[in-house]
Amino acid sequence: MSGRIRTREFLISDYEVAAELWKRVEGIEIAEGDDKESVVQFLKRNPGLSRTAVDGSKVVAVSLCGHDGRRGHIYHLAVDPKYRGLGLGRRLVEECFDRLRKLGIQRAIILVANDNSRGREFWQRCGWEELPAAMAMGKDVAAAKAPRIARRSDS
Repeated sequence: MSGRIRTREFLISDYEVAAELWKRVEGIEIAEGDDKESVVQFLKRNPGLSRTAVDGSKVVAVSLCGHDGRRGHIYHLAVDPKYRGLGLGRRLVEECFDRLRKLGIQRAIILVANDNSRGREFWQRCGWEELPAAMAMGKDVAAAKAPRIARRSDS
């Protein structure tokens, strides 16, 4: 560690190193939409929001951040295990929040896997609250067909 860790915007040139970090960090699931081309599109739709921490030229932490116009979303926050305990995760999230605030976004959402106790503890220490009335759901868009809605006969 050089002690000169700085943060900057996440660039697509960071993708390969970030993907390797995501694979090494417990609790992060790489899924559809995490390939390089999808991240290129994500960054285009959310310019300047995602963050990277670097020690010299080494990427040591990353966070993807975006919004849908109403809510901010934090994805794949990861800190190299050798750099944990330095406040980098919290720092990246605060930088994401600063940028979301400038866009008028008032609330952010994250998804944390049920079996990711370390991640849950981190987010709770940072002041995030669980949403017990909500349940994450998903469906692949490519294979989805519009549901048939039965019409009720009034006769």
